[in-house]
Amino acid sequence: MRVASLDLIRGVAVLGILAINIAGFAGPSISALAPNIPTPATFHEEAAYAVGFVLFQGKMRALFAILFGASMALFIDQADARGRDGDRLQAVRLGWLMVFGILHYVLLWWGDILFAYGACGLVLLLFHRLPSRLLVAGAGGLFLVLHLQGLLLSLPLAMVEEALRLGQGSPREAAAYAQYQGFVKRAFEQELQQYSGGFLHILTIKMREHPFWLLQGVRDGFGEYLPLMALGLVLQRSGFFAGAWSRRRVLVLGLGTFAVGLAANLAALSWLWPRHFPPAAMDAALRYGLALPSALIATGYGALLMLATPWLSGTHLGQRLSAAGRMAFSNYLGTSLVMTAIFYGWGLGLFGRVDPVAQWGFVALGWAAMLAWGPASLARWRRGPLEWLWRSLTEQTWLNNRR
Repeated sequence: MRVASLDLIRGVAVLGILAINIAGFAGPSISALAPNIPTPATFHEEAAYAVGFVLFQGKMRALFAILFGASMALFIDQADARGRDGDRLQAVRLGWLMVFGILHYVLLWWGDILFAYGACGLVLLLFHRLPSRLLVAGAGGLFLVLHLQGLLLSLPLAMVEEALRLGQGSPREAAAYAQYQGFVKRAFEQELQQYSGGFLHILTIKMREHPFWLLQGVRDGFGEYLPLMALGLVLQRSGFFAGAWSRRRVLVLGLGTFAVGLAANLAALSWLWPRHFPPAAMDAALRYGLALPSALIATGYGALLMLATPWLSGTHLGQRLSAAGRMAFSNYLGTSLVMTAIFYGWGLGLFGRVDPVAQWGFVALGWAAMLAWGPASLARWRRGPLEWLWRSLTEQTWLNNRR
């Protein structure tokens, strides 16, 4: 049984994630941290970056994690209702997701999130039958403690950066920040050299210099993915996505979380933009300082879209968004294939040549493609191609996918 609101919200999320991932595809990845790396950006380039910063950066990733937890609960509960071992099937499902993540990283893109989601999902699987209040309390505590710790560790360099901007830094601080700038410059140059090359060149460097990249992704994302997955799991079991909550309660939740999160993001933007998005401060903000506001906005997006699902589902756009959500896995990996073919050296070779304004053109093309092929594909097939393969591997049998 499908949940219409989950499909539609997932469709919005998979489109929104491209708006952020495009900076990583167009590269180098350090440019996603600030639009002024390696050269100063124009006002329009900073404005284009600011739109993504406020509306999408961190929010789509958080929304995906919430939806992933909800999907875990839905899958397990439906399996249990059919007399099957939902936990075992979910473990197999997550294991295959990690395999897909490894292939995604090795063959296509460094920014894979599937492996980390699978690993965090396995951890959640150990605790998902705890009482909801205990699960939410533990997840919230983990989220706050790890992000506060990261913020405290990253703030000193950001404070040095601001002191030097004001001409107040000591020679020792200047030397420390120069070392950081050197790291940023080397990272930019190394990526430019790597991803401007051919497929085997990219693969060789990736395996030689970053063989444990996916494990680092689990480490860095654990404090965000696991708590938000737990939140999504609890929301699903509370009937949130099925419409069991009153509309007033969902509306208050959606507007409240969105308003608080947006206010925090706009306040951060008002400080960061006049300083032209300084990289150390941006790193502290994006990784840690704005994690909670981003999660609040993601929750607001989810709640408001859930309320709009009955109306949107009857519209042409809503039906296409739902189809994109039903094929989110295929769309996510398909986007990686198309965008790396556009930007990497084995394709059109545009890596490092497309500014933040022009990147929105590629986002629009990606959105149009995802909205176009979903309904046509699902009119003939029950699932997207990768959804079918993933489900077949989980069930250990080749499922019939034709309608």
